[in-house]
Amino acid sequence: MRAMDIVLSYITVSVFVVFITFKLLSKGITNRRRNLPPSPPALPVIGHLHHLKQPLHRTLQNLSQNLGSVFSLRLGSRLVVVVSSSSVAEECFTKNDVVLANRPRLTIGKYFGYNYSTVSAAPYGDHWRNLRRLMALEIFSTNRLNHFLSIRQDEIKRLLHRLHQKSSNDFARVELKSKFSELTFNIVMRMIAGKRYYGDDLVECEEAKEFREVVSEAFKVGGLSNPYDFLPVLRWIDFKGFEKNLGKLHKRMDSRLQGLIDEHRRDKSKNTMIDHLLSLQESQPEYYTDSIIKGLMLVMILAGTDTSAVTMEWAMSLLVNHPEMLKKARAELDTYLGQDRFIDESDLSKLHYLQAIISETFRLCPAAPLLVPHISSDDCTIGGFNVPRDTILLVNSWAIHRDPKLWDDPTSFKPERFEGGEVEGHKLMPFGMGRRACPGAGLAQRVVGLALGSLIQCFEWERVDEELVDLTEGKGLTMPKAVPLEAMCKARDIMKKVLSEDVNDA
Repeated sequence: MRAMDIVLSYITVSVFVVFITFKLLSKGITNRRRNLPPSPPALPVIGHLHHLKQPLHRTLQNLSQNLGSVFSLRLGSRLVVVVSSSSVAEECFTKNDVVLANRPRLTIGKYFGYNYSTVSAAPYGDHWRNLRRLMALEIFSTNRLNHFLSIRQDEIKRLLHRLHQKSSNDFARVELKSKFSELTFNIVMRMIAGKRYYGDDLVECEEAKEFREVVSEAFKVGGLSNPYDFLPVLRWIDFKGFEKNLGKLHKRMDSRLQGLIDEHRRDKSKNTMIDHLLSLQESQPEYYTDSIIKGLMLVMILAGTDTSAVTMEWAMSLLVNHPEMLKKARAELDTYLGQDRFIDESDLSKLHYLQAIISETFRLCPAAPLLVPHISSDDCTIGGFNVPRDTILLVNSWAIHRDPKLWDDPTSFKPERFEGGEVEGHKLMPFGMGRRACPGAGLAQRVVGLALGSLIQCFEWERVDEELVDLTEGKGLTMPKAVPLEAMCKARDIMKKVLSEDVNDA
């Protein structure tokens, strides 16, 4: 009887595989008839999931070399269209902007998107528009960003002090990846809750330690290359306990965020983002629930910390590999500011070469190389191909930023290419395009600009040895460096001015 069961199971599996293979083959013929974007040969059941090798943006660029700038992949049960063309990307976010204004419902959005209710995960509609308007007017407005200027200045000066302690007399070797991460995290958390979570005085703080661990783990579980979202059978059996573990992680995060809200509800003397949102809650309690407030907090933490830190690390890596450009940037700062005045945010728009360095870093090393995924709410055409409803769209901005048809010598670091003025949005899109472009672009540019300018003004920088800094990309949503940046720094005389200002302030 057992042998008969085994034979029947084998026959069932064989029939299923043959059926799926036939469906996929017939789908290929149907695809051609329906004028879908071209795709490579697929495997039964998993489709093209086996192609998703890291770094994903490079894998997709390689596929586009053979398939064209618009192609499709069948990832398990879901169709994905990949765009690697500037003109087609512009078409997506102008002509098709409303049709493509939704986000795919990935499992992480169920938990860390508070059941798809955050500004990054919510479907396009009235709720999303309300959240977007709130962020534009109340969180990332010029007035609100100016209000938090002192936080950015203070955290950057703290970083400068730490570097000065090591390099006041001679060049010292410093590791910058962790310092940039701590800088951006402290800035965002002080804006949100008025609290620092990194610093020598916080090493043993249990609350800070727990919060850092939860956020670090949250970064690891995101991404589009998770097969759990594309093979329903993995969801049904909760493969490797993915959803169970995600739920536990979210519960820990939610508990920390709720604790901050409750703390500010008891003490209303502060003037942070939480306090402002709680005042809105008092006037509209049915809409500004604690979950909505926690969702806004979480979006700022996950989208506003690692991205800026990674950008600064790439910028400094590129500069120490090109000392002549670092020297030119320092000369611009010295000429414009002199030797007695420390850089301020109001100076950034006048420092054209510094801005060119940041733009060139955004071009070569975008923190969101595939932007944030979109999904079609209706049938549409993209690049002359038919794209059915519920198709996920990926725009490979990394490939567009290195397209030789758009850029001269596209793989080289040449800030001078941006000295002539603004570049069309569809050529350079580090913050996305269209109505769902990143609302925090202004904050990111202020943080990166002030931090990078301060480091160049206050320190001499060199490579650790004659070897160029390794620019290999690592694994992760925000395209981190595979090898964290280490460099040699030595304090310049302007640091005495920074130190004396702090003494006077005290």
